[in-house]
Amino acid sequence: MVISDTGVPAQHLSIDKWGAETMKRLADGWCSALDRETFMCTIYENRPWICREFEMGSYECKDERAESMEQSN
Repeated sequence: MVISDTGVPAQHLSIDKWGAETMKRLADGWCSALDRETFMCTIYENRPWICREFEMGSYECKDERAESMEQSN
């Protein structure tokens, strides 16, 4: 969920069923801001708070990814 205004470009935002802004996920479940070739964030300077808090590869990151993948299946 995008909690604060960090300047995330509109094309990377979705509105959930409760009206909250979230990062847009593509059909494969990955964030729309992720470059599939480099696996780097294309909006790093404007990434949302949650991306700033969760270190890539941390247990929190892995748990969140696993939960997201379960929900998309």
